[in-house]
Amino acid sequence: MKVFLISCAVAVIVAVGSVYALAGFQRPADVAFSSKSGVRL
Repeated sequence: MKVFLISCAVAVIVAVGSVYALAGFQRPADVAFSSKSGVRL
């Protein structure tokens, strides 16, 4: 039972950590699809 609770806690920690890690990679659409030369994509 102790191993099950520890594995659940580790799964929650990994999930929360991945949410914050992936949130850092996301960019808004107006930034992601804009170009420096002003050309519309």
